[in-house]
Amino acid sequence: MMTYSVSELGENQTISDGFILVGFSYLNELQILLFLLLLVIYLVALMGNLLIILLIKLNPSLHTPMYFFLVNLSFLEICYTTNVTPQLLVHLLVEQKSISFVGCMVQMLVFTTLGLTECCLLSAMAYDRYVAICRPLHYTTIMSGQACALLAGVSWTIGLLAESAETMWFFSLPFCGSNRIPHFFCDIRPIEKMVCADTWKNEILGLTVSVLFIMGPFVLILLSYILIISTIIKLPSAEGRRKAFSTCSSHLVVVTLFYGTCIITYMKPKSSYTPESDHWISLLYTVVTPMLNPLIYTLRNKEVHGAFRKTLEKTIFSHN
Repeated sequence: MMTYSVSELGENQTISDGFILVGFSYLNELQILLFLLLLVIYLVALMGNLLIILLIKLNPSLHTPMYFFLVNLSFLEICYTTNVTPQLLVHLLVEQKSISFVGCMVQMLVFTTLGLTECCLLSAMAYDRYVAICRPLHYTTIMSGQACALLAGVSWTIGLLAESAETMWFFSLPFCGSNRIPHFFCDIRPIEKMVCADTWKNEILGLTVSVLFIMGPFVLILLSYILIISTIIKLPSAEGRRKAFSTCSSHLVVVTLFYGTCIITYMKPKSSYTPESDHWISLLYTVVTPMLNPLIYTLRNKEVHGAFRKTLEKTIFSHN
């Protein structure tokens, strides 16, 4: 088992039983109410994203590049919230909120991998919308099934390879002080405060990964929408402009939610970090956002509404 050293009362001790996730312990009895609320949100997130995947798989009319990427995004959101929420729910009910060293490392690896993959997937979805609106005559050629599979595969591969290297390197460093993590899951910002070695190499690696695979996709998304908006403005009819923009509005909202919370959490100065405020922001992107994404993509989407109605009718008729 991996260990780290801790100094207490002038004595060096070796701890091998992992970390304690303090989480929402300060809420005391209110943890039960938070448990009930998060349980409902988690179940809605699971059912919503599973429903999206099933509808797209069962309806050939939705077998298009846009919905192919949406299936990937929904699957990612299920993994994203399941990596954190079940453990959080258990910890809200028990006194001993522990996690093993390896468990913490795996949780951080999965969390960061999925986060990086989502950045790349959102960029691929923006490119899909750019081709659909700015180059409609070449859409089926450019966004072929092979091209979509390649974009999705590259997104998942980048996330896994980049974060495997960063996480393994991070957890090879020595940890000193208390084993109590002031968070409800193994996030990099609170754990890096426990490292008792020079972390400048890790910080350079983290900055490189952030610039290339977080801000890089964000810049591509911005460029895509600059070109999309300039094309939409040139459309002759108001109805055409409305329809073109409606195909992008859901994606824009998801991008704003995802990058907004990431910027607030990870790109603010370390001096302004407070555990309590970060807990609630983290809840937004680990639990609430995976629930909102299916709603965002379905509320105003007539194609999904139609597919849901057809699937429901087929189910009722076959049952009868």
